[in-house]
Amino acid sequence: MKFLKSFGQFWYDFIIGDDWKIGVAVLTALVVLFVAMKAELFGDTGLTLLGGAAVVVAFAISLAIDVRPKKR
Repeated sequence: MKFLKSFGQFWYDFIIGDDWKIGVAVLTALVVLFVAMKAELFGDTGLTLLGGAAVVVAFAISLAIDVRPKKR
């Protein structure tokens, strides 16, 4: 049982890490890419560019949220 708990903690820390927003953003980007792939909206190059752009934009949004001034 300890092995399963350790295994689950590893994957939680690996996927979620310190910032859950980045994990959610990457998962959302993957879902959007999967839907675009199944609908055959883009070719391989288009999907690659779309995926890269989605991850970069999601990271930038997450960073902007984290560095904004806190309201008192």
